[in-house]
Amino acid sequence: MTIGLMEVNLADAHGLSKYDFFHKIDPYVLIQYRDQEHKSSIAKGEGSNPKWNQKFTFRVEYPGADEQPKLVFKIMDHDTFSPDDYVGQTTMYLKEVLAVGVEKGKSELLLQKYRVVDKNQSYRGDIRVGLTFTPRVETESHAQEFGGWKESQW
Repeated sequence: MTIGLMEVNLADAHGLSKYDFFHKIDPYVLIQYRDQEHKSSIAKGEGSNPKWNQKFTFRVEYPGADEQPKLVFKIMDHDTFSPDDYVGQTTMYLKEVLAVGVEKGKSELLLQKYRVVDKNQSYRGDIRVGLTFTPRVETESHAQEFGGWKESQW
């Protein structure tokens, strides 16, 4: 099994549907990989074309328990006095990029545009995301230093 770090570059979105009729939406993104989740900053007042330019790091095991590892980007509209509204989401399937990273020592997807869809699979805009995967080989018999801490296997 290979353990590695996946750095996700959340750049921006374009053409997000406006659900809030009174003012611009304040979008943020929940990024999920297996049981790990990160939340972007809120693009306050940026409406349909927010810019985040943020990077997030996930710990990756490849191959893992699921046959098709994926990143899910759920876009939400922050509301102050009511629950946040769901705008839409997109999914990035990672099997190929992880496999290339294991084979070549690193893999990278430059910023690419992904379609955002709502619960009814209706188009709600685009989001631009890139990522880098850097593997480190983990042996079962030895603990290996990983990101400044030691991980032991039970």
